[in-house]
Amino acid sequence: MKNLLNLRRSLKALSACAVIAIAFMMPQNALAQADKKIGIQLYSVMGAMQKDPVASIERLSGMGYRACELVQWGGDPKVFGMAAPDFKALCDKNGIEIISTHSSIQEEPGKEEEIMKRWRKLFEIQKACGGKYFVIPSYKVDYTVADVQRMCDYFNRVGKVAAEYGLKLGYHNHSGEYKTLEGTNTVMWEYLVEHTDPQYVFFELDVYWCTKGGKDPVAYLKKYPNRIEMLHIKDEFVIGESGDIDFKAIFNQFYKNGMEDYVVEIEMIPEVREKAKTNSDAAMDMMFDAARKSAEYLKKADFVK
Repeated sequence: MKNLLNLRRSLKALSACAVIAIAFMMPQNALAQADKKIGIQLYSVMGAMQKDPVASIERLSGMGYRACELVQWGGDPKVFGMAAPDFKALCDKNGIEIISTHSSIQEEPGKEEEIMKRWRKLFEIQKACGGKYFVIPSYKVDYTVADVQRMCDYFNRVGKVAAEYGLKLGYHNHSGEYKTLEGTNTVMWEYLVEHTDPQYVFFELDVYWCTKGGKDPVAYLKKYPNRIEMLHIKDEFVIGESGDIDFKAIFNQFYKNGMEDYVVEIEMIPEVREKAKTNSDAAMDMMFDAARKSAEYLKKADFVK
């Protein structure tokens, strides 16, 4: 009996040693991959999210996504058809943190009170989801100094309301914001950064659209280190495949600035749009495959924490 007990103790000790040995033999980057907080903008698989949010979140989690940004258009109190607390619980269950959302309400002169009530409803939903950012994805405005200044003033007012809910208001660029304002040499996006209140407004830099607008994302990260608090990591389709964007330099500068929140965003390319005309599920499979490949690229990249 004593020999049997000793044998069991020896086997347990060997098992423990084997586990430790395996951990030491694993490549350091493999260990680091498990800790990366890779995010995704759920707009990337919008059709699937609207059809089956549970299966979609589970699928993204299985790819290694650990954070997400929502799309909350139109003031609908539900998030992809679910009550906000239920959607948060779904994400929590799958190890995905909700960090932000995209939505916008255009300013309407004479309807200030009504507009702010609508913003409050959106902020309440995001607060229930547990996010910390609320990003305006686009905004209609004429590219004149007067109109863009009104836009800045509006963002400052909305940002103050967002702060009441513990949220920070952000703005997401496309390529058009890198044009100059009418009759000036001032870049519209730079004017926005320099004429909004840092206490209430931040910027989510879409590195792809910035590049398409003829500007260097790294240069802006250096110029405005405290204003760009989130990144949209985007490429022509799959992250890293085009070779047109220096993601290493972008991430390095972003981290140097003390920031860490980013999300992958994938938009439909013509082949996917064509497929969607006849088979929406197959089109979404193509988007999920791009999301999977993008996550793999970021997990393997030694410059991504």
